[in-house]
Amino acid sequence: MKKPQKRAIILFAKDPVPGRVKTRLSSLLDEETTLKLYLHFLTAGLSLLESVQGADSFIAVAPPLTSEYFRSNPELESFKIFTQDGDDLGQRMRRAFLQSFEEGYERVVIIGTDSPSLPVEYIQRALDSDRSLTLGPAVDGGYYLIGMGPKVVEVFDNIHWGTSSVLSETGANARRLGVDVESLPVWYDVDRPEDLRFLKTHLDLTEDSNETAESLLKFLETLEL
Repeated sequence: MKKPQKRAIILFAKDPVPGRVKTRLSSLLDEETTLKLYLHFLTAGLSLLESVQGADSFIAVAPPLTSEYFRSNPELESFKIFTQDGDDLGQRMRRAFLQSFEEGYERVVIIGTDSPSLPVEYIQRALDSDRSLTLGPAVDGGYYLIGMGPKVVEVFDNIHWGTSSVLSETGANARRLGVDVESLPVWYDVDRPEDLRFLKTHLDLTEDSNETAESLLKFLETLEL
């Protein structure tokens, strides 16, 4: 019988500090409202971690940590928390993957907090994949999820982070390296005002939403979008 893989799911998050989260929504929302929105996004991300089966859950927080949210929050006691390390997103993900592999994990998936409506089935599929690399394409040209089996962190080389070419450049690296890739269904991030309006419409039309999604929708309904 094949030995089960040791697997990990990592949520990349920012410390919830006014003026440092969801800054591309500043034309629509003030800092206090944006912070409240981000806390809903964080809750959705944590709910996804709790819903995943057969994997250890981690939260990787971007420094500096100036709030108490990740320091003394009893609701986070079941999660292992560490600080992201690196100058850009690629370096931070590379080091998170390498650290996880060094700790003995054989399959690792990273998600962010920008896709609060993401189906947990997509994460489970990435964890269960036997491909070396799994990508969740986002409609903005990036990806909402990346999963890795062997140490193929070279796919992060020479990527223009924060642009619409992130997905295509990562795919090109994978082809150059001969890495076998599984592509998940396309989903969306919420970064700009139009994304937030789409999220509200989507949640409003979703019939089988959970408690976290319903709470987020109620908050969105209080905003003038």
